[in-house]
Amino acid sequence: MLVLLPPSEGKASSGRGAPLKPEGLSLPGLAEARAAVLDELVELCVSDEEKAREVLGLSEGLRGEVAKNAELRTAGARPAGEVYTGVLYDALGLATLDAAARRRAGRSLLVFSGLWGAVRVTDRIPSYRCSMGVKLPGLGALGAHWRGAMASVLPEAAGDGLVLDLRSSAYAAAWKPKGEVAARTATVRVLHAPTRKVVSHFNKATKGRIVRSLLEAGAAPGGVPELVTALRDLGYVVEETGKPGALDVLVDEIH
Repeated sequence: MLVLLPPSEGKASSGRGAPLKPEGLSLPGLAEARAAVLDELVELCVSDEEKAREVLGLSEGLRGEVAKNAELRTAGARPAGEVYTGVLYDALGLATLDAAARRRAGRSLLVFSGLWGAVRVTDRIPSYRCSMGVKLPGLGALGAHWRGAMASVLPEAAGDGLVLDLRSSAYAAAWKPKGEVAARTATVRVLHAPTRKVVSHFNKATKGRIVRSLLEAGAAPGGVPELVTALRDLGYVVEETGKPGALDVLVDEIH
């Protein structure tokens, strides 16, 4: 099973660890595309703070994020699973998984990123600010920048099991599963059962809990029907929408 996750806007500080080693990141087929984004982002943030703030869509109060990006090559790096914070990652609670579930997380979770393309939660990265919706002056829209490299790398990363795609639309634009990979890809929408509406915070938290439940259970569904069975066995209320691979998970309480 490969689980595709969005990153989080909020990130933990880089800390005092050893700096980034780009050659040590997973999915080495993305190395050239990563280098292009890293080079332009660092140069922009070093040379023109105001332009960088505009390009990155940062408010005055987030001016410090530009300085953070300027130091990406020398800042301390830590596992991506510790860098990404926020609602989904709080609910996922990687640090509190048992050893077996953490190993599964290292193998199966892939976090998409405007800067790195995609990384595993064990990859060591510095804290940064660069969403997939950014348009860099030289490279242009990052979603489009990543598509070519992703198309050649991600099908192999997907292996022959289920792909559980929990990305937001901006990150989904960087790679769309095709062919036989698409046939075994599931997407999940979380609905508040009484209203049948998506609530953003609640949606993210529930997706984090779903991933945690699957990791703790050691579930390895090979396709969408097996995922539906696994989730129901774990106590989730799941409906198939009629669209290939599209599932609704219904939850009564918003928390």
